[in-house]
Formats: sequence, structure tokens, C-alpha cells
Amino acid sequence: MPVQRLNHAVLYVRDVERSVAFYREALGFEVVMSLPGAAFLQAAGSSNDHDLGLFEIGAGAGPSPAGRTSVGLYHLAWEVDTLDELERVAARLREMGSLVGASDHSTTKALYARDPDGLEFEVSWLVPAALIDEQVLAGRTSIRPLDLAADKQRFGGRTRGGVGVSIPA
Repeated sequence: MPVQRLNHAVLYVRDVERSVAFYREALGFEVVMSLPGAAFLQAAGSSNDHDLGLFEIGAGAGPSPAGRTSVGLYHLAWEVDTLDELERVAARLREMGSLVGASDHSTTKALYARDPDGLEFEVSWLVPAALIDEQVLAGRTSIRPLDLAADKQRFGGRTRGGVGVSIPA
């Protein structure tokens, strides 16, 4: 049987307590287990044992060179179920000074932010398969600025996103 989905991610951070506070405040994660120098967090509504592991390596750690001077992970992406929730998360990330971008990938509406260590992550809403038409498919040829008001008008603010759906080629 093939891989089904990503179960969790683990990050090295400078300060576990600071990172826990950030992910709790920004995305609503809750601590399910902690040890000295480590914490395991779960997203609200998740059935995973944990969704994010954090391991402290200390204040003297340098920034990740990934993408600048070495290969490495660019970002993690978490899904939300509605455009209303994406809008709420955008406002929260903006208030925290973490939001660094927002893009419309046609089938995916995405926010980009950085945590206290500068690690980038994405929060996205996927257009439900039943609403993917020729216009949405054609839009995948470019990336545009995100217009949440227009997307909410088109798809509805409370329409549940296509979590885990396959997109026609």
C-alpha cells in the first residue's frame, strides 16, 4: 500500500517554550507531551498522536541555510477547512508579524508565514473537487495574489475545502 499522507513534522528550534507559544497562538496547536528540551503538539481536530515535534538546540543556533546555500526543506503546509478560517488565520498571523505572503494557486488558496526561528510554513484551503471546473484548472498556469473576498464570494466562506481530494489533470 502506498504512503497515505504526512503524519507529523519535527523541527529543530532555538527555544522550545517560545516555539510552543507561537504555534499555540498562531495555529491553535496544543501540547500533548513534553520533555526537557522537547514538545509534541497536536492540531485541533487531528487524529494524529502529534502533528508537530519541536526539539530545542539553543539560542546560539544559526539560521537554516536551506534554499540559500544548501538543499533542505522549504516549508510545511497545513490545511484549514474553510475560507473563513483561512481569513481568521491570516488576520492572526498579520497581528503577530509572521505573515510574509499570500497566493492564489487556483486550486489552492495559500498563506505563507515564518515562525520565531524564521522557518517558513504555509496554511492553505483547497478548492473542493466538486467545485473544480475548467476555469479553476486553467488558473493553475500562474500564481496570483490571494483575494479572499473574491474567493469567499465565489466559493462561500463556510464551504468545506477539499482536504485530501485528488485534482483532475
